[in-house]
Amino acid sequence: MPCLSLYAFSTENWTRPAIEVEALLHIFQDGLDMEPEEVWQRDVRLRWSGIPDGMPSEMPQSVLRTEHATRNRTALTLNMCLNYGGRTELTHAARALDRQAAAGTMNPDAITAGHVAAHLHQPGLPEVDLLIRTGGEMRTSNFLPWQSTCVELVFLDTRWPDVDRTHLWQAIDTCTRRDRRFGASQSSPGAPDEHGSAG
Repeated sequence: MPCLSLYAFSTENWTRPAIEVEALLHIFQDGLDMEPEEVWQRDVRLRWSGIPDGMPSEMPQSVLRTEHATRNRTALTLNMCLNYGGRTELTHAARALDRQAAAGTMNPDAITAGHVAAHLHQPGLPEVDLLIRTGGEMRTSNFLPWQSTCVELVFLDTRWPDVDRTHLWQAIDTCTRRDRRFGASQSSPGAPDEHGSAG
């Protein structure tokens, strides 16, 4: 598993009680400390998906420092979705393309899905293969919508703090047993499906 994305804190989480938000942000800030935090003693590279708006001023700086310090690690890329919202990410990509169009460096009629993808928070990361939703919730909650168009969904009743490697491997096993066709029919690539459509 080369890449793991964690939904640490969403842009919607700011509506929670202030004391809860403060406690969560404190946990994340502590977790970025390279010295005591066990995960940073391993071959883990940090990437950050999210925006600095509203965050304590020192937190984005800490995230970027840890990103820089781990940039050459190769075993696992940990994409920390901190102050992240899928619609916000797509809005930022649209704004970037709009600025290019306004400046005359981009023809609006030539914009492709590839152009949008290039302006996401972490354009170099792969699309999501497996999305695990914990806590008995049955929704994706604005999490990586662009990257998750062909994702396999696994829902767990277990709350996130209690999820361990057993849950992870069970979810991966569930995913690998599924027939992932990405829009193609089961019999042969490009053949019409039962509704007469090949897409």
